[in-house]
Amino acid sequence: MADSIMYQEDGYVVLEADHPEQFFTPEELQLKLKEYLLDEKIDIPRELQNLDSVDAQAKHLMENYFELDIGADKFLQWYVVRLEK
Repeated sequence: MADSIMYQEDGYVVLEADHPEQFFTPEELQLKLKEYLLDEKIDIPRELQNLDSVDAQAKHLMENYFELDIGADKFLQWYVVRLEK
């Protein structure tokens, strides 16, 4: 059986074009993802289109993806980090 610590997160390292590396809480990342999902210029993954709210889309994106295509020469990536062993 997998150790439960594998499913814990303390935060996320977020990489975004033209920005330095940032550390986000899960709530901050979800808010950032919601902002992008509300932008009509962004093509969201097909899997997310079946979810009924932007909150649900952002949560699913945060938990199941590590990158969102936000346009030519732009990117948004995130990686879970744990601060303790």
